[in-house]
Amino acid sequence: MAHTTYGAGLATGPVIEAKGLGVKFAVNRRRKRSLREMFIHGTKRDPNAEGDEFWPLRDVTFEIGRGECVGIVGKNGTGKSTLLKLIAGVLIPDEGEVHVHGKVAPLLELRAGFNDNLTGRENVYLVGSLHGMTERQIDERFDEIVDFAEIEPKFVDTPVRHYSSGMKVRLGFALISQLEHPVMLVDEVLAVGDKAFKRKCYEAIDRMLANQRTMVLVSHNESDLRRFCNRGLYVKGGGLALDTDIDAALAAYNDDTKAKIAEREKRDAERKKRAERVKKEQAEKQAEQDKDGDGGQTA
Repeated sequence: MAHTTYGAGLATGPVIEAKGLGVKFAVNRRRKRSLREMFIHGTKRDPNAEGDEFWPLRDVTFEIGRGECVGIVGKNGTGKSTLLKLIAGVLIPDEGEVHVHGKVAPLLELRAGFNDNLTGRENVYLVGSLHGMTERQIDERFDEIVDFAEIEPKFVDTPVRHYSSGMKVRLGFALISQLEHPVMLVDEVLAVGDKAFKRKCYEAIDRMLANQRTMVLVSHNESDLRRFCNRGLYVKGGGLALDTDIDAALAAYNDDTKAKIAEREKRDAERKKRAERVKKEQAEKQAEQDKDGDGGQTA
């Protein structure tokens, strides 16, 4: 039976356990049915729906221990962010199961929990409470959160719809980084902000990891992956291709990427060569026709 469970943190043993994990999406989920289809099938389900389903992830199994920092690598569209959402409980698996022992601090889409009609202050209290912080905890850390996010005092009580995207992300990171949850899920959020803010993010993550917290990081930035991670999961074609140290995982990913690029360049070269050959044949044929035409006029 496919499911996701959360429990109390463990002193020993894996903090995250995934067994045969898989999730299924429907390609035509948002497609409107045509009048012809409605006439033929009526209100019944589309009989071809099964052919329009795909598995962005399937049969993924791994364990992550307390204090580990694991990087997930792979090209776009291979299921890296989907895997994080399965661990976070945002998505429910269709196959297999995932168990997380302890609360999760999701540094995923940092602006997703904000309500544009609420002020920055109201959003901090709302999102903080949704993640289990008490009002007293938020009161004690509110100034620290705002200072970290570099939000000017005049904007604290302004609706966040007037914030820039950078201000929202900074405030989101500042808030989530205050959580004391033992598991952190990070998805490309280190790619935002200027150099000074990025340095603050690095220092905050270093402090969190120093307390034996577990982190799973999705990023295309190899320096970030090598800085924080000691282990890499290489996701390829919807499955777990490799579970090894981060350098070996990145090497395998880069080798596959180079091979793909070489294959694409070879196809492009062959396509160009065929186009040039066709163009040459057409030019020769046109020359023959012009020659015949000139001969007829002379005669």
